[in-house]
Amino acid sequence: MLVIPAIDLKNGQVVRLRQGRPEDETVYSSKPEDAALLWQRKGARRLHIVDLDGAFEGSPKNIEVIRRILAAVEIPVELGGGIRRMEDIEEVLSLGVEWAILGTSIILNPELIREAAKRFPGRILVGVDVRRERISIKGWQDETRILTKDLFQGLEETGIAGIIYTDILRDGMMRGPNFEGIAELIRTTTLEVIASGGISSMQDIEKLKRLNLKGVIVGRALYDGAIDLEEAVKSTTGI
Repeated sequence: MLVIPAIDLKNGQVVRLRQGRPEDETVYSSKPEDAALLWQRKGARRLHIVDLDGAFEGSPKNIEVIRRILAAVEIPVELGGGIRRMEDIEEVLSLGVEWAILGTSIILNPELIREAAKRFPGRILVGVDVRRERISIKGWQDETRILTKDLFQGLEETGIAGIIYTDILRDGMMRGPNFEGIAELIRTTTLEVIASGGISSMQDIEKLKRLNLKGVIVGRALYDGAIDLEEAVKSTTGI
């Protein structure tokens, strides 16, 4: 299981939000490429980047910052946030991003996901962002009536590379992940699953490791020192 550090970008800085609320942010670094290099040095094998400005405004906004991160590190990067058109997908993949994450489109433009997965096989991930078992979109600002379980049933047919499952109410709250929701998703899909939201301790990581996940995304717990990345990588890989 991969332990994947999160780098959330807002106004060119590394931040963490609580439950996705833009007014409740903590700034951790004004040099995102330095944060990326730190996590690479500590053993990360993959980075998770979110362009929060892009998520809120509807198209990628931190392209130059993302370009600097990609130039600084050698490990692969997955990127989400405002990627809602084929042109956006083409742009971020051409930069050197390995996986483009689409979330809002799964509700508003599912055909885009099918087309992108066909055009870029193995390089499209879907972000399933959940609040009280219902899907949220547009940077978590809009909550739909669609239940998580109903969405899962159609994802395997799209040809995507995997799912990133985030429980919004736990994100940035340091209260532990939604183990039940993650386990239910794994039971209902053959797609690779990456879990996110609330992972706050080595105990959380050890418990998640038993669920047969592809990876877990960790943000605030790494930046606040509650989880040591080197220890977490060793625990999950044995290296």
